[in-house]
Amino acid sequence: MIKTNISLPIEYNTDSIKDAISASLPIKKEEIGDISILRRRLILSDSEGPSYLTTIAFSTGIEKEKGLLKMRKKVSEHTPFSYTPPTFRGDFRPVVVGSGPCGLFAALTLAEAGARPILIERGLPVDERANLISQFERFGILDSECNVQFGEGGAGTYSDGKLKVGAMDMYKAKVIDSFISSGATEDIAYSTTAHLGTDRLPTIIRSLREHLISLGGEVIFSAKLVKLVTVGNKLTAIEYEKEGSIISLPTEAAILATGHSARDTISMLYNMGLPMEAKGFGVGMRIEHPREYIDKIVYGNSYGRIPESASYHLVTHLPTGRSVYSFCMCPGGSVVAATSEERAVVTNGMSPFSRSEDNSNAALLISVTPEDFGSSHPLAGFDFQRGIERGAYSLTSEYKAPSIRLCDFMTSSAPTIGSVKPSYPRGTIPTRPENFLPKYITDSLATAMQDFDAWLPGYNYGEAVLTGPETRTTSPVRIMRGESGEAVGFSGIYPAGEGAGYAGGIVSSATDGIRIAEKLILKFS
Repeated sequence: MIKTNISLPIEYNTDSIKDAISASLPIKKEEIGDISILRRRLILSDSEGPSYLTTIAFSTGIEKEKGLLKMRKKVSEHTPFSYTPPTFRGDFRPVVVGSGPCGLFAALTLAEAGARPILIERGLPVDERANLISQFERFGILDSECNVQFGEGGAGTYSDGKLKVGAMDMYKAKVIDSFISSGATEDIAYSTTAHLGTDRLPTIIRSLREHLISLGGEVIFSAKLVKLVTVGNKLTAIEYEKEGSIISLPTEAAILATGHSARDTISMLYNMGLPMEAKGFGVGMRIEHPREYIDKIVYGNSYGRIPESASYHLVTHLPTGRSVYSFCMCPGGSVVAATSEERAVVTNGMSPFSRSEDNSNAALLISVTPEDFGSSHPLAGFDFQRGIERGAYSLTSEYKAPSIRLCDFMTSSAPTIGSVKPSYPRGTIPTRPENFLPKYITDSLATAMQDFDAWLPGYNYGEAVLTGPETRTTSPVRIMRGESGEAVGFSGIYPAGEGAGYAGGIVSSATDGIRIAEKLILKFS
């Protein structure tokens, strides 16, 4: 049975849940059996205090259930989502390129179908990857093949692990259940602010890899895709580089889950003729406020009564036609050094599971379209990103990031150092953003700040710090694919996930990987 719109206190337990169900339906508390939360959203009320608005599934006796179901406006039947892939009947081993959420869940789906997939990843296993990232943060020594963008787990490993689920379906349920069975907390199945935590993601990813291998899958690290071999536009093999050698791997199908920053791989695919088109994305900077300050202005009178750091989402549409919006908000987190190319500065954000660090940060992004790229070439978005990233690098040194206090930015003043310490690990240099961002970007951001402060009073906090640039928000290109999931005009080549332009975030990338793997399986079944 499912009951929606049940209000629960912030400090709820099993008894208080049953009390709430009993108070809203003609059912005694002792008649309620197992219970589970399906959805939970925080509600702020100055008069009644904070609470959670929930959807609850519960069991009861058969006769009682029949009686409750007659009250159709009150309850409905509960059928848990379940997903099992069809059986793979091909006589070859499919290849998956990239071990981010899309590639990992595509490989898991193939393995569960009996396909014994081979997953190749240009970077290193998650533990070794962490060592290289630490090396870059401390000494500025960048490994262009293994960094915040590349390596086991993909870019999502270093972006808090936020899970934007929306309406649940069997594919999303599969992703969530897999994360929980791999060590994530059960509240990710129902919380609207669900996250895995950057500090816990390595354990989860390692567990998923081990499960993949136990199902007959194989994982090859430090293996960079360099060529797709085709005969008559039909895939016959892939070639990858490992330790200086080129290795050929015969296969009839490959899922390309490269991620949004594999510019060299996407260029290789373009040169071999895969049809592509440029697409818009967002560009901007990271803003950091003190975490407790954000908690106070978001929670208001409920501040101090809610056991989680505050999140926010802001968006405005300017008269120029551009949108400005917050993205990847990281409560109690830090700004990440996220470049994958030398002589470039890129920022991102992440939070540990506790979300208890001093600052809360979010990207403030301005929408850009292919018309802004200065070229009609399908890959022009990469050049647009690279120009900003290298422009920022040229203003600093040793991968330091340009930053500015919000009050200095808004008043067109020379940048000065304030009370909020930027968390970007390579250090920052006070710099006006007009020195590396197009003027329409900075003008849009300045205008939007006034709207954001009207909707969230106090957001325009002078001591807040802007650090940038944020350019790797999503892929600036889409690889065209048909109903079969294959690249248009090609057989056996399956572009997937965020890098191919079909997802944005962990859950959508993972589910796209499952769906594309399913299409591959059905073709060879």
